[in-house]
Amino acid sequence: MNKRTFLKSALIAGAAAIATPLEAARPGGPLKKIKRKNWVWINPNQKDTEEELEKLYASYREAGLHGIFFEADSEKHYRIAKSKKLEAHRWMWIMNRGEKELLQTHPEWYAKNRKGESCADKPPYVGYYRWLCPSRPEVSDYLETQVRNTLAKDYVDGIHLDYIRYCDVILPFNLWDKYKIDQTRELPEYDFCYCEVCREKFKALKGIDLLELQYPDQNLSWRKFRYDNITRVVNRLSDVAHSMKKPITAAVFPTPEIAKRNVRQDWVNWKLDGICPMIYHGFYKEEVSWIGDAVAEGVAALHGSFPLYAGLFLPDFKNEEEIRQGIRYALQNGAAGISIFGRLNDTVLAILKEANTITT
Repeated sequence: MNKRTFLKSALIAGAAAIATPLEAARPGGPLKKIKRKNWVWINPNQKDTEEELEKLYASYREAGLHGIFFEADSEKHYRIAKSKKLEAHRWMWIMNRGEKELLQTHPEWYAKNRKGESCADKPPYVGYYRWLCPSRPEVSDYLETQVRNTLAKDYVDGIHLDYIRYCDVILPFNLWDKYKIDQTRELPEYDFCYCEVCREKFKALKGIDLLELQYPDQNLSWRKFRYDNITRVVNRLSDVAHSMKKPITAAVFPTPEIAKRNVRQDWVNWKLDGICPMIYHGFYKEEVSWIGDAVAEGVAALHGSFPLYAGLFLPDFKNEEEIRQGIRYALQNGAAGISIFGRLNDTVLAILKEANTITT
């Protein structure tokens, strides 16, 4: 099974690019203007010819796309994209790392669930779900080295974080049927991380042994401990990126509330240059109008810290008009742009180009 099939994601993202007077302030910094931007997620095909890429990336730019998140390294793709005035960012998996060498040399780095089972030898849901433990300093050191080495390449304009969270303790509602699972409560086999390092650090902080609690999943201090763990990793990587004068963004769960509840992700407190919440209304069995609700919640929670680009999942839309509605809901509720997941064909590019005329 393709590693992105689990979350239905042969992914592409975009957002409309014209200057708008949206105001924002990074924590402790001055007010600054935010430009509306587009982003597209691509796994670069090494078989693409230079001629094909020249034409493709020119069409992206003409449609109002601003930049590309590349899931793999390909100097050819990055440089041609840059030649068409598109930013070329490296899209990198962070906490979900299943490299064979890493699994063999450091199985102790991997997260354990409430039953004591390790992602190293018993991944949850699907085989590629191999989550690292963010409590371990050596894990943060490893991730920093990965990001630093990537950003050192002159053709890489920035870093885009993905899987920057814990494993899904609760899946999006629409996936329950797919995996024949009832997650109306937090099940121990999907609740991470209860490894020795996490337990020791939490006990040192709060004087509580997690395994002595009747309902550890309901302990609010334990939840915050995990939010802060991921935030610490993000902000360390942010410091690396900014020290190298390059921007950092992230793909996250759709709203602050869902992100914290489902995957222990507190993204409003991260030090970023932009956020791409995956507002996949179909995953949550919501109507198109929910996109606007989710954007409004996220924008309000950010208090102008950095721009929000709303993620839209094309297969969830029934027709072209619904795509237009989704874009409109996002922009009119404060998104600095949109992120489209799905195949960018000529029709979608034309709709993106139309979105350039939407005012807020």
